[in-house]
Amino acid sequence: MPMGDKYGTHRVLEPVGAMPQTALRLDNDMTKLFDNEILVDVIALNIDSASFTQIEHEAGGDEEKIKTIIMSIVATRGKQQNPVTGSGGMFIGKVAKIGPALANRDLKVGDKIASLVSLSLTPLRINKILAVHKEIDRVEVDAQAILFESGIYAKLPDDMDERLALAALDVAGAPAQTAKLVKPGDSVLILGAGGKSGLLCCYEAMKRVGPTGRVVANIHSERSRKVLEDLHLAHEVVVADATRPVEFLNKVLPANGGKEYDLSINCVNIQGAEMASILPVRDGGTVYFFSMATSFTRAALGAEGVGKDVTMIIGNGYTKDHAEITLWELRENPALRALFEKLYVK
Repeated sequence: MPMGDKYGTHRVLEPVGAMPQTALRLDNDMTKLFDNEILVDVIALNIDSASFTQIEHEAGGDEEKIKTIIMSIVATRGKQQNPVTGSGGMFIGKVAKIGPALANRDLKVGDKIASLVSLSLTPLRINKILAVHKEIDRVEVDAQAILFESGIYAKLPDDMDERLALAALDVAGAPAQTAKLVKPGDSVLILGAGGKSGLLCCYEAMKRVGPTGRVVANIHSERSRKVLEDLHLAHEVVVADATRPVEFLNKVLPANGGKEYDLSINCVNIQGAEMASILPVRDGGTVYFFSMATSFTRAALGAEGVGKDVTMIIGNGYTKDHAEITLWELRENPALRALFEKLYVK
């Protein structure tokens, strides 16, 4: 086969000229492999939390309906991109073929890898959905996917279960960005602290703030409090509804001595938490929206409307060395690793 575009635009069917992520449809014909593509036999999909929550709600929690919705999305779009949230997820699988132009990579047929690019831009063909794990947003599949020349991936480590690695790598951008953003002495508010990304962000923030900083973990219900407190992942845990911003503000400010925060990190998987992320942050502070349920229009106009001069960062799922940073968190904290094994190795 000829060389394709390194960013995958040769797989875009509609509209012509779009990038794969913004395209309505991709060519997911797996019988043709361009010289700079990698074909992967997919074992499992980790659906983005915001996307899976929406699909599960639409299906009324019924697993067969969840399967039908996912199969329909992929059949229509050639990729797993939720038409409501726009988000995707990631996959793990075994390398089936490597295009000759990529033969010099540190990769061979049979290697198990995790994709570190979104399913929302990845050509995917699902033959069958074998199982749905609603509690961890995971779908076991008989499927194939294409990685483009620009697509990043991680070889699955030998020292941990592949399901554990997948759970962590699925949200690797969040703790790695936290490592970059948090400075000694900072006050940090983490919304949605009870989920995968929230737990990892809490751990990374606690490491980075040092003895003079403060980390406050927000959760929606008491269910996650014990885990956060037992693992010492925050200085204080606050139960508050992030979709009710004024009420939220009045609960989280006292946890920081009445002062506004230097940084907030939004890991909430539902819509409407933009202002709860912005209001508690001081002028000149930073708001990091990792959640793909975020409306960046609401965030921008909302900050303007309340006169908040804050730096707002889109939840880029990639930052340098994010896979290594995230897996290392599990290696250096046995208690956190044990929790992830309990929750996600199923």
